[in-house]
Amino acid sequence: MTAADRPGRVRTRDRYGDAAAIVTGGLAMLAFLCAVTGQGYPFGPNDPVDDMSLIRAVPAGIGAALLASILFVSVLIMLGTGGQRAARSGAGRASMLALGWTAVVVLLFVVPDIRLLALVAYLPMLVLGAPFGWPDVDYSSIVTAPIAWQGVSVFAGVLVAIRMVRWQRGSRGACVTCGRVHPRTGPSTPVATVGRWATAVAIAVPLLFAATRYAWMAGVPLGINDAAMRHLLDTDGRWRGGALATFAVIGAGLTLGLVQHWGEVFPRWVFRLGGRRVPVRLAVIPAMVIAVLIMSAGLGLLSNTDILFGELGAQPWLVGIHALWPIWAVALGVAAYAYYLRRREQCAACGPGDELKRDDRRRGRA
Repeated sequence: MTAADRPGRVRTRDRYGDAAAIVTGGLAMLAFLCAVTGQGYPFGPNDPVDDMSLIRAVPAGIGAALLASILFVSVLIMLGTGGQRAARSGAGRASMLALGWTAVVVLLFVVPDIRLLALVAYLPMLVLGAPFGWPDVDYSSIVTAPIAWQGVSVFAGVLVAIRMVRWQRGSRGACVTCGRVHPRTGPSTPVATVGRWATAVAIAVPLLFAATRYAWMAGVPLGINDAAMRHLLDTDGRWRGGALATFAVIGAGLTLGLVQHWGEVFPRWVFRLGGRRVPVRLAVIPAMVIAVLIMSAGLGLLSNTDILFGELGAQPWLVGIHALWPIWAVALGVAAYAYYLRRREQCAACGPGDELKRDDRRRGRA
């Protein structure tokens, strides 16, 4: 155990905090320049395709100033949580946590909208279809200024969240690396016991969503009016919906791995990897990132259900499926965290753990 990682201390230099301060500081300066010059801010009235953005109604000048202020505060929080003299209790610690996590919420869930999730979902199709000229889109128009800002915002939010988690652990006397207060052999929070239920929810919701899109792709107006169905058939809308459905089905299948043995050890038929343990981060990090994107997209959908009712003439039950997206996001996050608790190995900083080896010994595989 290093002095920097000893429970009860916070590392003097934390690469996550440094990176978070640099990224949020750069974005803060950019937002500040937009507020001062009145140019370059890509949201609100300056964003022609922001029907499901949480900040669509905020005037550009006010929005840029607010964003710059929040980002500058997050930089100060990153700098203020970087020393070893961390307040363990009291108003100081509570204020730091409140400000830090408020910045995380804004960066991860308020600034991004459904377009970022859609880009991630369409990315395999865009990459694989590019050599064949399909789909027929202008690739230079896909990554727009709002999308670029949203991507940087999510990246900054993730860095700030990691820094806040580590500081929060250290300031309450826990190991900043794993969060344990003292050695223990099992999952350290009750969330591990609800992992299977969370996984079931995180599988069911995307499959319900996929069923509607596959129906539209087949020409069945499931939950929408005939006019909307004709529009989808006359354009590439049904194929884009099918791509989203396929992304959802693949995601549901991968989510199942969070509670299956093949999600812990690669199946024998996997080339070069068969029989090897699945790295914990390989499962947890993508699941957490997708959960963040689903949450921001779901909140945007709920903020403007007129899109579904007006343009698609959607029936209430179809709107209800989309209203489940925030629940889907939370369930996926809980399922991934439960997987992490079950799989985490011996902590290099404080020593306890490795539940999977214990399970493997029971199965006779270690």
